[in-house]
Amino acid sequence: MYDIATQLVAKWARVGSDEKINVTDDYTRLTLDSIALCAMSKRFNSFYSETMHPFVNAMVGFLLESGRRASRTRLESLFNRAAARKFEEDIATMQSVAEEVIAYRKSNPTDKKDLLNAMLYGKDPKTGERLTHESVVNNMITFLIAGHETTSGMLSFATYYLVKNPDIMRKAQAEVDAVVGKGPVSVQHMSKLPYLEAILRETLRLQPTAPAFQIRALDTVAGPTVLGGKYHIPHEASIVALLPSIGRDPEVFGPDCNDFDPERMNAENFAKLPKNAWKPFGNGARGCIGRPFAWQEAILTLALVLQNFNLRGDDPSYQLQIKQTLTIKPDNFFIRATLRDGIDPLKLEKKMYAAPAESNDAAAVQKNHHGAVKSADAGKPMLVLYGSNSGTCEGLAQSLAGSAGNRGYSATVKSLDAAVDQLPTKQPVVVITASYEGNPPDNAGVFVEWLQNVPSEEKLKDVQFAVFGCGHHDWVTTYQKVPKLVDTELSRRGAQRIASRGESDVALGTIFDDFDVWQDENLWPALSADADPAEDVAEGLDMEISTTTRASHLHHKVMDALVVENVRLTSADSPEKRNTTFKLPTNLTYEAGDYLAVLPVNAVSTISRVLRRFGLPWDAMMTLQKGSHTTIPTEVAMPVTAVLGAYVELNSVATRKNVTTLVKYTGASDENLAEELAATTGQLSVLEILEKHPTLKVSFPVFLSMLTPMRIRQYSISSSPLNNPTEASIMYSVVNSSGSGTGTGTGTTTGPRIGVATNYLKSLQPGSTVQIMIKKSHASFHLPRDPKTPIIMVCAGTGLAPFMGFVQERTARFAAAATATGVGGGGGNNGGGDGASASENNNFGEAVLIIGCRHPEQDRLHAKQLAEWHDKGVVKVFYAYSRDPESSDGCKYAQDRLWREREVVSDLFDKGARAYICGSSALGKGVGQVAARMAVEGARKREGKEITLDKGLEWWEGLRGERYAVDVFD
Repeated sequence: MYDIATQLVAKWARVGSDEKINVTDDYTRLTLDSIALCAMSKRFNSFYSETMHPFVNAMVGFLLESGRRASRTRLESLFNRAAARKFEEDIATMQSVAEEVIAYRKSNPTDKKDLLNAMLYGKDPKTGERLTHESVVNNMITFLIAGHETTSGMLSFATYYLVKNPDIMRKAQAEVDAVVGKGPVSVQHMSKLPYLEAILRETLRLQPTAPAFQIRALDTVAGPTVLGGKYHIPHEASIVALLPSIGRDPEVFGPDCNDFDPERMNAENFAKLPKNAWKPFGNGARGCIGRPFAWQEAILTLALVLQNFNLRGDDPSYQLQIKQTLTIKPDNFFIRATLRDGIDPLKLEKKMYAAPAESNDAAAVQKNHHGAVKSADAGKPMLVLYGSNSGTCEGLAQSLAGSAGNRGYSATVKSLDAAVDQLPTKQPVVVITASYEGNPPDNAGVFVEWLQNVPSEEKLKDVQFAVFGCGHHDWVTTYQKVPKLVDTELSRRGAQRIASRGESDVALGTIFDDFDVWQDENLWPALSADADPAEDVAEGLDMEISTTTRASHLHHKVMDALVVENVRLTSADSPEKRNTTFKLPTNLTYEAGDYLAVLPVNAVSTISRVLRRFGLPWDAMMTLQKGSHTTIPTEVAMPVTAVLGAYVELNSVATRKNVTTLVKYTGASDENLAEELAATTGQLSVLEILEKHPTLKVSFPVFLSMLTPMRIRQYSISSSPLNNPTEASIMYSVVNSSGSGTGTGTGTTTGPRIGVATNYLKSLQPGSTVQIMIKKSHASFHLPRDPKTPIIMVCAGTGLAPFMGFVQERTARFAAAATATGVGGGGGNNGGGDGASASENNNFGEAVLIIGCRHPEQDRLHAKQLAEWHDKGVVKVFYAYSRDPESSDGCKYAQDRLWREREVVSDLFDKGARAYICGSSALGKGVGQVAARMAVEGARKREGKEITLDKGLEWWEGLRGERYAVDVFD
């Protein structure tokens, strides 16, 4: 597929902008060659010929005549002998192409698991019968037609809408630049291009390339039916569903339903559509079985095209014309493609086929997310699949693979997207995945879509599976949604569940314990494992430690950003909160409301505590032997300090399994110690337990095997790219809690438990390099598309961060509007500017910001900047001070201030305002309680009705994601 797509890119690059391109013809070449190569290992080489492949011309003639025949009478057909002869000739041409492919395969057999081999040699599992030769030929023709015609139309229409909407094309290019960069497009990128997906969904809404299908009542329905209470449908009569009309229903898609707007098809809005409002891939059992193939092909092609070209229409006055056979495509549509700045046409093909820039050392440090990592060279096979954004589920997968090695299994770890259409049989498949506000993780989206569209209920009948899910209870309506979906859909499609679904609520902080319990009580008993669960980590990892060798080690680079500024925002007598600004890598983009994720390093003080506990010098080296299942590189000498600093979590609370292992190292006379250890579950880290109980003779390999992999930490971005697209800022509270206290009479004290990432960030100086990535927030946590929509923001502490970005963006828009109308002046360095006030900007809705903090003189974050914005009318700012409520009209918390300002807030909400909440879960609950009270009061005042507080809460929860968005952290 990638090979064929690069042929299209290479052709357009060679043609240059001086020659117009027939988009529909080239996309037809692309999709025909792709389905032929992927399904049948046949190369048509359409891009190496000026004329279309004979199969295409025959297909077009066949489809046109098929459509005409449906409307002719028998008498008319008798007088169309020339058309009948041409029809038979077209069929013969298509059959000869199919026969040629089959003959070549039979004379050159291969063990490829492609569609052609399946048709030639596959047997019906029930009858043992094979397809006849005639059936293989006919099915090949069907797949060749259906596998390319509609997809080429979709890509053609999408390109039309992009050239007609340059702002949308630029936004799509920005997404491709951020996700893919300048290197090759890979399967890892497919699930990380949500805006491209939205473009394709919106394209198919307006121009479904298979524009209709028929439906009728089920055979179990006797007699006529009445639809909607007024449409009489005779028995066995069919109804034609006209998809262009369905897709332009103003009651579903709004008064602008004829406009092309990908935002209406983003993940959040798409999930809210009524059932059956978007059906371009057909319906029910007759739905398109090639949907995942077509979708991946379309995203891949668009990504490559947008990565390398700027597109424009050949004729600016061109209005869409439709060419119709059994499908629809644009007619007489030509474009011109210009290579984007910085792209060398002579090096383009080499770039597209270049391997990802990754050194051998870097590859050893962090395995490719779609590569396979084996836990042992021998043993029964097991596949562990994970869906993970932050790395937690991936860490659980690695942990399970390590346990599997001790139980006689050789486990392979992959992302879910790497397992599309490749689920093995006759071996356990364990899925560990999270939900992100109801959506799959970035590396699981393709798998979930594929799973939901597996056509046969027996397709996966020999797959044996178990699912463990992670979620957060604050997302009530979507809690465990993706794990439940995967568990249900696998079972529905015939897979055998080997253990009941496990789950963990990350808000409780017991995720590793929950996972251990699920393994010990569900998974391993179901697999009849022989090993004692308590023995899993007792022997430790197979390693060697060297204290004589020093060597440098190159870490795997995610993305390098430079620290521009790192300042404290609070007074010395208040808990420390900071603001750090980063210079972003080239082509990395974000939106206000997105996250910046940091890959941290453990503090030197914490690393030193480990070295002291195990008597290791600072320059100690270690080598993990091959077969040790861990994210730490194997068969390469590494400094122990590098491993402790970069690869493992030293401060995570010990799990029950960790404590069980430590109890084994107590002597027979230490019954009290064993009881004391058991009581520490969920309180101390493994390191803290060892420091508190120095008599535990645990070796360093055992200690290291109990630690979880280092996770990334994400923070809300506190800036807007409209202010400076090359920089992004974050705000955070520096975590410094006390240690666990004194030991057992030995005089030993543990060190303080410090926040890994926040103290790492605090230590950074301007010019420091840090590894980061941008992570998209939920679509609902962005500013409204319409700037006239009022906004209400409620936060506490560093929950202010995304709202600084929101207000900074509003300020930049105000300034731009003022410049365009001649009112006011330009903007300042921090988005302050001298733009027009809100009263002068009638095109902008009002904004209210409610902030909770401790004291006006201690932690009023960004007070000067917010005061300027308040004075300019960009936003109304209200405070609540928990330590000085007298200074905030008696309001102690943000929710108290919300209640006091309820008239202002209610008025904005009645005007269609969107609300945003960012802070702790307690804040989220408090705001919900106030909203419910406001609903009770509003019903009484406006309607004279009495409703309960529970009814008010129910009303508020029903608006989640639609009228308000929540980003909680604890």
